[in-house]
Amino acid sequence: MLWSSSIAVVAALAGSANAQLDNAYSPPCYPSPWMRGGNGWADAYAKAQKFVSQLTLLEKVNLTTGVGWEGESCVGNTGSIPRLNFLGLCLQDSPLGVRDTDYNSAFPSGMNAAATWSTRLFKSRGNAMGLEHRGKGVDVQLGPVAGPIGRVPAGGRNWEGFSPDPVLTGIAMGETIKGIQDAGVIACGKHYIGNEQEHNRDATSTSPAYSANIDDKTMHELYLWPFADAVRAGVGSIMCSYNQINNSYGSQNSYTLNYLLKNELDFQGFVTSDWWAQHTGVASTLAGLDMTMAGDQNLASGNTWWGSNLTAAVLNGTIPQWRLDDMTVRIMSAYYKVGRDTAKVPVNFNSWSLETYGYQHPKAKEDYTQINYHVNVQDDHVKLIREIGGASTVLLKNTNNALPLKKPKSIAVIGEDAHDNPGGPNAYGDRGCDIGTLAMGWGSGTANFPYLIAPNTALKAQAASDGSKYANISNNYDFDAVAKAVTDVDVAIVFGNSDSGESGLIVDSNEGDRNNLTLWGNADPLIAHVASINPNTIVVLHTIGPVIVEAFKNHPNITALLWAGLPGQESGNAITDILYGKVNPQAKSVFTWGKKREDWGVDVVYTPTSNPPQLSFNEGVFIDYRHFDAAGIEPSYEFGFGLSYTNFSYSNLVIQKQNPSPYQPTTGQTSAAPTFGAIDYNAADNEFPPGWHAVNNYIYPYLDGPVPTGQPQNWPKGAQDGSPQPKLPAGGSSGGNRQLWDTVYVVSATVTNTGGVKGTEIPQLYISLGGPEDPKVVLRGFDDLILDPGESETFTYEVTRRDISNWDPVSQNWVVSSYPKTVYVGSSSRNLPLSGPLS
Repeated sequence: MLWSSSIAVVAALAGSANAQLDNAYSPPCYPSPWMRGGNGWADAYAKAQKFVSQLTLLEKVNLTTGVGWEGESCVGNTGSIPRLNFLGLCLQDSPLGVRDTDYNSAFPSGMNAAATWSTRLFKSRGNAMGLEHRGKGVDVQLGPVAGPIGRVPAGGRNWEGFSPDPVLTGIAMGETIKGIQDAGVIACGKHYIGNEQEHNRDATSTSPAYSANIDDKTMHELYLWPFADAVRAGVGSIMCSYNQINNSYGSQNSYTLNYLLKNELDFQGFVTSDWWAQHTGVASTLAGLDMTMAGDQNLASGNTWWGSNLTAAVLNGTIPQWRLDDMTVRIMSAYYKVGRDTAKVPVNFNSWSLETYGYQHPKAKEDYTQINYHVNVQDDHVKLIREIGGASTVLLKNTNNALPLKKPKSIAVIGEDAHDNPGGPNAYGDRGCDIGTLAMGWGSGTANFPYLIAPNTALKAQAASDGSKYANISNNYDFDAVAKAVTDVDVAIVFGNSDSGESGLIVDSNEGDRNNLTLWGNADPLIAHVASINPNTIVVLHTIGPVIVEAFKNHPNITALLWAGLPGQESGNAITDILYGKVNPQAKSVFTWGKKREDWGVDVVYTPTSNPPQLSFNEGVFIDYRHFDAAGIEPSYEFGFGLSYTNFSYSNLVIQKQNPSPYQPTTGQTSAAPTFGAIDYNAADNEFPPGWHAVNNYIYPYLDGPVPTGQPQNWPKGAQDGSPQPKLPAGGSSGGNRQLWDTVYVVSATVTNTGGVKGTEIPQLYISLGGPEDPKVVLRGFDDLILDPGESETFTYEVTRRDISNWDPVSQNWVVSSYPKTVYVGSSSRNLPLSGPLS
């Protein structure tokens, strides 16, 4: 029984973690916890047990192993069970829509969703995406994203997630997951964990992937926090990351998978690898991996770590039956939990071609048939997309009420980013270019646009409706034409962007992560040029994160500055709604805007100095606004900042102490690991059937040679042990100890609209935990209040035990320190007019 001794091992290692991060060590934690069916999973667990009990060894292995790259229609497919008419599972990107198909929507990015600070919109967006995946026949939507959380501002895939703040990300994760799974599709939280940059994330022939070296306290208080919220929301699957964590790969890291995720957080769903992020067979199985994607060891390699090898490992006793059964029961429990048994429709698209007819097995060029049915799944989601686009646009500057526009006599719209890509919005696969207006980043986290409304299109239509004279210039380098267009016009609107995405695609010499924090395509000089001529210059930014805007903030002729992020297909309509006051800005910035790149304190490691590359997170929990506050750095705009066309005031802070029962560490033991059905240990019965036609490079569960015998059995102690195991003190329930969510205080404040127009305010609640190693303040709650002029409403937040706790590496539990704690309420992380002690 190794779980109990793991607590002592982990605690001992954590004690010296900060000093040892460059050579961090991930302790062995075995056995892999087996599912128990708690936390709302009981009915699904019962159905899964019944289903799995019918399966043969080969059928169980087929459920866990992908069929290989381009083996079937989806970006990832597990094997099927024809005997039971079970077609296998379809796993499909992305976190902002259905990838690689047609007649789908292109939603705003996760970062934009977070900028609304609206739990209603978080969930509605998730539900709409889930319905579109469901309509295409997808079983597992590969999203939402909490890794990267956004440790470094230049990180390539930050925009796929929500925010560098763990609470905002955690709430957005939870609500998005609920929305997706309410639609009858399994959500897949990713990338677990420490996947904070694209450079060196993949192993190569000369170097392993980088190791994200994270101490125990930082892991719990920052990077693990939103995944705990995902588990608490009932997420059906978690995807491992490519990188190593404390020098152990994410897909075979027994500490992060067995100890943290499945034991401490009591995760009941299944863990899948990212595509080809699996590096071992037996070791990854024992370490807690439940499914391998895409199934082959490398892209279309035809070999596999599992498949036939997993079959052999069970037959020779290396993998105990209970472990394989737990893998398959977890997969099928997620399937039943979201109602896939009633919501499933056949896959009706093909990721590898938009043509109506093609190969069912594209890589092998076999089984020519109808592969696309062009099912329209967009419904009326355009309304939601446009709403989120407007609600996520942050108004950073508005001098002398330059906005909203009121039928200006003349208007000039300047910049390539305002205009269409001449080749169309889908001209480059996975959006691997920066031509025309930017509405999503690049890589696997994308979807095809059904259309893309460029700002120029919508603004030109608005100008025509108003009778405004209109000029537009798309060339960022033709300064003579720009000068002519913006001279003597009432308002000049200049657009600029900054792009990033997944490694593997290189755009303008940026290999996933951004090379700098400036605007692309000469946009910075373009904006300066326009502002030197026109005294009413408005700047709109479509960026995947912060850029340096201090010059724009201070320029007297730049009267308004807006961040529109990556708003999806309704981009132009959404920004027009904001600019003309059809929608009053409510958005707040989900990251900090530094004055120079060095202000953030951490950055992408582009060129590693060691092999394997070591990324030591020595800053601990101090990223983004926490770092700016601790270092005394004044930003251009702080986290949580955003203006409105009206004004709000805060008053009447009330703190009510509650009396929950004392915190009790979880005790007791699990039951023994169950098994379901019988295993046929006759090797001959697990070979390819006579006359079987094997599709080239397709991954099968059948043995392809003798079962290895006499192998060294030097697996970690306890890895094969299915006896009852002790529960962790911080675990025992979904997301952690159930008493972490006890209410300890109820805090309320009055918010009043003191302006002249209706608007939405985002009251934010922060807490100072008081300790010398704690951030100045940490976000803990928020709401979106819609208020008419003169109207007041009460903002109320229930402060939980978790909200006021720190992680103690020694006791391996959450503790409330003796340091004095203070609650703050206001409109941003640096504008907190109300405060009071939590006595």
